[in-house]
Amino acid sequence: MPRIAILDDYNDLSAKYVTDAIRAKADITVFKDTILPSIDEPALIERLKPFDILVTMRERTPLPRSVITALPKLRIILTTGTINRGIDTEAAKERGIVVAGTSAKAPAGVGVTVQHTWALILALATNIPRDGAFIPDGKWLGANPLNTNIFGLTLGLVGLGNLGSEVAKIGGLGFGQKIIAWSTNLTQDKADEQAAKVGLPKGSITAVGKDELFSTADIVSVHLVLSERSRGIVGADDLARLKPTALFVNTARGPIVDEDALIDVLDKGKIRGAAIDVFGIEPLPFDSRWRTIKWGAPRSEVILTPHSGYSYEDLLVWMWERTAENLERVVDGKEPLARIV
Repeated sequence: MPRIAILDDYNDLSAKYVTDAIRAKADITVFKDTILPSIDEPALIERLKPFDILVTMRERTPLPRSVITALPKLRIILTTGTINRGIDTEAAKERGIVVAGTSAKAPAGVGVTVQHTWALILALATNIPRDGAFIPDGKWLGANPLNTNIFGLTLGLVGLGNLGSEVAKIGGLGFGQKIIAWSTNLTQDKADEQAAKVGLPKGSITAVGKDELFSTADIVSVHLVLSERSRGIVGADDLARLKPTALFVNTARGPIVDEDALIDVLDKGKIRGAAIDVFGIEPLPFDSRWRTIKWGAPRSEVILTPHSGYSYEDLLVWMWERTAENLERVVDGKEPLARIV
């Protein structure tokens, strides 16, 4: 009977989707907490050593080479999503470990992160979390800064792939915003192509230099894929160029932004505010400055969400249904679907 570890099941979804038929053929342990290899690799290795099969939720628990090579029984890794950058697939391949995901045709796809991005922008601009807390506290209006009218403002996008383009569409058509964008290889021709893909007219997204984007945008939203090239690409100099009234949003990946520099800017109240869904270390340590600083005047307004930009019902249900299907296949000795390596 194979031993299976289900990692980082924060929402206890496996209880619903892992069937009795699967449980009858495998010894399954569910972990609802995360041990990060960057913080306590020996503890993570000790936890995972007994298991033949790992089921990972996105990139919550990274599996680098040093961990994979220390797990002698491991033969299969199943992950939700089409790719998991936290898994060293080369190390898995060298050891003959199968890595499989879920197919590419998710029902929500780009849409959930676009929705989350705009939810954060609107919540930050209208001070909804801050003002909503007044009611149960017996207070009424009285806090500063006042709400920001985002109609007609300049939206700056760091990255103009599928996500950035959809965010641009809402900003342009929904709020009449001027859209500017930057990435290392973005040209005006590429910006026009991305605009056309989402139904925006040619020229409605302007490719600009990095310095111009950070110094002129009223709202800056990050939509790059994390890679060695993009790691730390938004640095202290970029953040220092932001307007005092600027709003900064990151729903991409935490390490894309110099986190210490961003916290310093916000701690000194140098911009209006920030809404952050992703962090350099996840889950956030209890002593993280994000958790311990009291945000709000005289500091910047800050809204934090726990990397929930993809935590939407239709997407996670879809992922778990397919993960359970793969689990059923592997406990029956069959090849998993959507194999990565």
